[in-house]
This record gives sequence, C-alpha cells and structure tokens, in this order.
Amino acid sequence: MKSTPFTHIHLALGAKMAEFAGYNMPISYTGINDEHHAVRTNAGVFDVSHMGEFILKGEGALSLIQKVGSNDAAKLSNGQAQYSCLTNENGGIVDDMLVYCIEQNKVYMLVVNASNIQKDWDWIQQFNEGNLEMHNISDKTCLLAIQGPNATQILQPLTEMDILNLKYYTFVKGKFAGVENVLVSATGYTGAGGVEIYFENEGDNAQKIWDAIFAAGASAGIKPVGLGARDTLRLEKGYCLYGNDIDDYSTPFEAGLGWITKFTKDFTSSAFLKKQKEIGVEKKLVGFEMIDRGIPRHDYKIRDVEGNFIGTVTSGTQSPTLNKGIGMGYVLTEHAAVGSEIYIDIRDKAIKAVVVQLPFVK
Repeated sequence: MKSTPFTHIHLALGAKMAEFAGYNMPISYTGINDEHHAVRTNAGVFDVSHMGEFILKGEGALSLIQKVGSNDAAKLSNGQAQYSCLTNENGGIVDDMLVYCIEQNKVYMLVVNASNIQKDWDWIQQFNEGNLEMHNISDKTCLLAIQGPNATQILQPLTEMDILNLKYYTFVKGKFAGVENVLVSATGYTGAGGVEIYFENEGDNAQKIWDAIFAAGASAGIKPVGLGARDTLRLEKGYCLYGNDIDDYSTPFEAGLGWITKFTKDFTSSAFLKKQKEIGVEKKLVGFEMIDRGIPRHDYKIRDVEGNFIGTVTSGTQSPTLNKGIGMGYVLTEHAAVGSEIYIDIRDKAIKAVVVQLPFVK
C-alpha cells in the first residue's frame, strides 16, 4: 500500500485509515458528521495527494487534449481550468479530469483520479502521435484541498497571491508558506468554497505547508478531514465519483454531463455521442431523497411502483446537512423526471424515495 507525504501526520493524529486506490488514506479523524459540518460551516483540510497529475508540453499539447477530452480546451487562457472527461470509442467515460491551462497552446496540467493514473496515461499516450512531451508528475506532487467558507481567509496571510478573490475554475502560481512554485486553484469537490494547493514533494515542503496551514487556522478552528466526509460533501452537491456514478460503460449524456461535451471539435467518441444526443438515452443518472426511513447504498436495486427493476443506486448516504437518506443512481429514462416515485431495495424491503433536482444542498 502506498503512502502520501502526509501519511505519518494522519497516523500521529490518530486518523482512522483505510486503503483507497492503493493508498493508505485517512477516512476520518473525529467522525464523518463532525468533519462534514466543519467544512460546510468553517474550513477543513483534505490530503488528496493520491490524485494523478500529468504535464503536457509542446506545440501539440492543445491538439492532444482536444482529441482525448470531451470539453473544448481551446476556450482556456492562462490561469483558467476546466472540468472534462476522457471518453472511449463507445462513449463511455475512461475518467473525468481537470484541465489546467498553464501556458496557452503549449503547457497544460491534467488532474486525474488516483485509481486511473496508469490507465489514463496509457489511454492518452496512444493518441500522442506527434511525440508530444508528457510527464507523469503524480508521485512528485503534493495536493491539499482546503475547503469551506472560511478557507481562503485563513490561508491569505500565507501568500502574496490573491486567493481571497480567486474566481471559480481559475488558478494562480507563486510562493505559499515560504515554498516556491505552488499552484493554488479554486475547483473544489465539496461545493463549500476554498482552494486546492499543488506543490512539489521535495525536502520538508509537505510538513512545512501542513504546519503553516494549521498554525494560521488554529484560532479559527480549522480541522483535518478524511475521505469519508469528502464523499458525503460531494454527494450533497451531486458531484460524480468515478467508479460509482461514472465509468467506462456510462456516457456523459447518461450521467448528466452533456455540459462538458462539446461538438465544436472532433474527439475520440464525438460521432457516437452526437448520435446519442440526437436519439436520446435509455437511462439517466438521477438524484433522489428517501421519503421513508432508510439509507441507500451503492449497488442497491431501484424499482418502480409495481416493483419492476428500473435501475441501480450508484452512491448513497445519510446526508449530514439534510438528516435524511440521499442517493444517485441510473434509472430508465421514463422514471427520471423530478417528482417520480421510486423504491430502493434496502434489506429486502422496498423503501419509498422521490427523484429530486440536483444538487441536494444548494
């Protein structure tokens, strides 16, 4: 099992640890609900150094991203980021990713899911016909996500970069807590505000930045947060998790990601997806809230009023904010309308739920 540069800190803090994507990761410190509310109302720090980062450099960088990515990266200028996905020949999602424009047309960073690092690298490389310079910097990169409404206010004294006014899906680079070449972005996965900081894993950078953040946030009550709360936070906002809500067999249009699927250029599955957009999809990813008591979980069956199987739960939890069961899942399109009554199989009982508009928490 791999470690991140912060694993020794999590262990020293008594975090509950577990394997995630091959890494020994913190699941919780003081409890998922406590950490969840800390992020929603104040600020919390996530170690997400297990994520993958690729640098694409050279004249053909944009062309390659346009070929493999569903979104239109040509719209990006320096300091802007974009949510996109890699798609296979059948329109399935190889992975979702972030595209960072470091130098327009020449230098980009792709951020991918930890479990897909090698898979994504191999997928992109097969389209790298011009021998574009590609660097997998995943093992050399530290990544902390400091999330919550008070996050930027806590962090601003640690840098001369203006992160208080950082717009959504933009980033800046500079010195942070005395460490050079730090990239600070606003692309959060919690919907609670805040930033992510990328920096090189060398020397004592990891310890130095971790200590500086917690010293700056001590009086404000900043907390370390594990992946358990990261999951409940993202689910309340209706954000997809790869391997649960999206995968190689679900398409962007089925997953409600048509907004990151642009036909302004050709990409790996653009012809297939164009056709799917025209004829429509047979299944759709929906959000639902439990009406009766029950907590939906991944892979639970979804049924209609008559008890017919109509789909499967992809993600589910007890929402700490709403104090009720919520979930997402794929259902046949005729049952996907907001207000549709559905039933979730929980312990051999059909528990009533209703399809709702995402996000669950505004």
